[in-house]
Amino acid sequence: MLPNRSTIAAILAWSLFWLLMVLVAVEDYRRDGGQAIWQPILWETSSALVATSLLLLQRRFTARHDGLIATPWRWALVQARWLPLYWIAFVPVVFGIRHTVYALAGASYEHEPWGEVFVYEALKITVFVCLFTAIGFGLLSYRQLLGERVRAQQAQALLREAQLERLTRQMQPHFLFNALNTISSLMHQDVARADATLVQLAEVLRATLALGERPQASLADELRLARGYAGVMAERFEGRVSLSWDIPDEALGVALPAVSLQPLVENVFKHTVERRRAPTRIAVSAACRDGLLVLRVDDDAGRLDANGAPGIALANLRTRLVALHEGRAALDLIQLEPAGVRAEMRLPCGS
Repeated sequence: MLPNRSTIAAILAWSLFWLLMVLVAVEDYRRDGGQAIWQPILWETSSALVATSLLLLQRRFTARHDGLIATPWRWALVQARWLPLYWIAFVPVVFGIRHTVYALAGASYEHEPWGEVFVYEALKITVFVCLFTAIGFGLLSYRQLLGERVRAQQAQALLREAQLERLTRQMQPHFLFNALNTISSLMHQDVARADATLVQLAEVLRATLALGERPQASLADELRLARGYAGVMAERFEGRVSLSWDIPDEALGVALPAVSLQPLVENVFKHTVERRRAPTRIAVSAACRDGLLVLRVDDDAGRLDANGAPGIALANLRTRLVALHEGRAALDLIQLEPAGVRAEMRLPCGS
């Protein structure tokens, strides 16, 4: 398992600290006229080796208490319990190493009386341990903060995914209701056409169910559903509607909210085609401009309602666009002149 950033930072800080201690000791030793450079190096590296071992031992047995970081005084008490170990173990082990190396080198290690050594070294190691315990507290607090931020983001993502799934599932009964009404109308006019349309509707429903299982779908998948739906509705309103599709290949892979193009086409049939006997032309087009996919569904006869309020399907779609793109996408209904309505959806091409 690779160490995380806070562990790497702690290792670097600890290593730099002891490197600095060694350099300072060597410089002081040379300034006092010493010639055996290995001696100050031994003094500090022996201290570093033992202090590191004790800190690792402390960390091993206190890591399970990291959850107490939210109550610093309790966490600090757990760490403080280890100070007596430093007082008891540090001096004997460090000075034992120094005496052993000096003896192997044929020299004698001279130092102050043991009482003074114990008091001085205990104070020094206490300062060092408190310093790096404080640094450890900062690193653990930072790690906990990042962890909470990640968990908050994950929770928000799960909430958004649940919302999108709920909104997408709301689309399916709405679509099925309108599609079955279409079949019902055809059954009273032409059973053969109704049967053919029912087969086509089965394909549309299969595509609808597949798209409804995920929050987003490619424009190519959305086109498959929208064209199937338009084909079913064109059978119902035979001779009263013509459709054109202008979709460049480079736009086919762009991700849209699932079941988002079909409601725009359905909106034209519901509010324009059903209300007039004259033919209605519907044009579906798409283009990528300045990093945005601009998807349009235009008709040549519609009029916006006086209150300008969108239906349930379009309001649903706008909510999903906000949830997915957080202000970087929009859906507008625009009155065209002399007649017609444009439904324009804009969203990032890279999504």
